[in-house]
Amino acid sequence: MDAVRVALLREVLAGTQWPGDARRFAGSLRRSVVPSGGKLLLVGTESYEPWHLAAHLVDEAAWSGLPELAPTLVRHRVRPGQPPHLSVGLGRLAGAGRGHTVLVVAPREPGAGLLERVHDARRAGATVLSLDGGDRDLGVLAHDALSVPDGGAELDLDMVQHLVSAAAGENGPPVQRGSRRLRDRLAGLADRLTAPPPSRW
Repeated sequence: MDAVRVALLREVLAGTQWPGDARRFAGSLRRSVVPSGGKLLLVGTESYEPWHLAAHLVDEAAWSGLPELAPTLVRHRVRPGQPPHLSVGLGRLAGAGRGHTVLVVAPREPGAGLLERVHDARRAGATVLSLDGGDRDLGVLAHDALSVPDGGAELDLDMVQHLVSAAAGENGPPVQRGSRRLRDRLAGLADRLTAPPPSRW
């Protein structure tokens, strides 16, 4: 989902809690990762890998001038021969401690094994943040959580991830040289979307 679609999503959700909740949670994420120079570990459940959120946070890190937002994707299963950014297994959580942020994305129950690892990271001093479907145990572990109960909500957890990642980048400190503000990005995207297709001749 690009910046234009995020802006449209916010417009549709105006008057609901979600844009404000996403900005609040994004603020918690920035306050945790920026002073420590990054060290953001992003982990999902055995059945849900948040690779899409990882990609959006990498983009926002580049656009906003906040490299600390770029996460390390921690995976439950790592296959031989995969590139380094896809080769970080759950053992990485064992090294998390003070200065690290563990962002857990769990649409459904995270599982006892993951909860134990996250609990150990918190005890070692890591900040735990959670985007979840309302799991009570995960909510107790998290320093800050944004829950999207399955069914009955205006949107799902995937859409909330888009809102959070966009808010994390746009609400950062003054844009550094070479970076672009959200308005500039929207204008550029609008120009590309409305431009005629390139000639093949």
